[in-house]
Amino acid sequence: MLTDTVAMARAETAKRSDVRHDWTRVAALELYRRPFNDLLFEAHTLHRRYFDANAVQKSQLISIKTGGCPEDCGYCSQSAKYDSGLKASKLMAVQEVLEGARAAKASGATRYCMGAAWRSPKARDMDTIVAMVEGVKELGLETCMTLGMLTDDDVGRLKDAGLDYYNHNIDTSERYYSEIITTRSFESRIDTINRVREAGIKVCCGGILGMGEDSQDRVDMLVTLANLEQHPESVPINMLIPIPGTPLASTERIDGIDFVRTIAVARIMMPKSVVRLSAGRTEMSDELQALCFFAGANSIFVGETLLTADNPGEDADDVLFDKLGLQGMAPGT
Repeated sequence: MLTDTVAMARAETAKRSDVRHDWTRVAALELYRRPFNDLLFEAHTLHRRYFDANAVQKSQLISIKTGGCPEDCGYCSQSAKYDSGLKASKLMAVQEVLEGARAAKASGATRYCMGAAWRSPKARDMDTIVAMVEGVKELGLETCMTLGMLTDDDVGRLKDAGLDYYNHNIDTSERYYSEIITTRSFESRIDTINRVREAGIKVCCGGILGMGEDSQDRVDMLVTLANLEQHPESVPINMLIPIPGTPLASTERIDGIDFVRTIAVARIMMPKSVVRLSAGRTEMSDELQALCFFAGANSIFVGETLLTADNPGEDADDVLFDKLGLQGMAPGT
């Protein structure tokens, strides 16, 4: 019989071997194509090794500056290049953002995510952005910002303000990227991620499924993230919400089983990362969401909107959590 010391040492060795940065495209695709039950079993086993299997982190997302973005992301209603019917707005006032943060905290959110429809922030807006971060931090919430590309000065100011996470998704594989976006390169996204990481800010980075990509593109996206020097602490996996007026408005919806497979592969390849079940939950059945949680997703956005798109809302999520016996994850987990 193993002594407690030997057993603990072997467990620690197993954990270290779980975290890899040498994934190949072939190995990742083989993982994706495993029999579904085998794939979910491995993903869920790893999930339990690092997380409470019945705890889900709750974040709330607010659009602090909506519309008028010069980028041409084919999925986005906020692009100035498409007629989605969305009216552009100016940057919100700090107090308005903080009122939203207080309400989010009262509803059980532990992280407050603020997004602006910019290619990159202007210097004149950084004082307001910094005040938002500092104000939300004072409320006891984790902070996340998504502002587009950043300069070294921008990153330094966000770090000094206490920003916890910076979101900058790579969206899809490097191969398929130019089919979705032409105004910003894939390399520029990686550069921004590296700049944020070097400053000591945690990285939130994932992508969108259902944009016409194939299974190799999905795993290639995850290979890019898993082979970074450090895995993103947060990995959002979005299901495309087709927006009228955008180039992807009529794209065929991704198969639910393929979506769950991607969640499971993300969990296996980045076992210590929080995997967020993000946009598209309004189109998912309770059963599909339950499979995603079992496969390793352990974060959601709460509230009725995600930037400009619909979200299930607090009541629906409470009912689902009650059905599944889930609870909110403690802050800082």
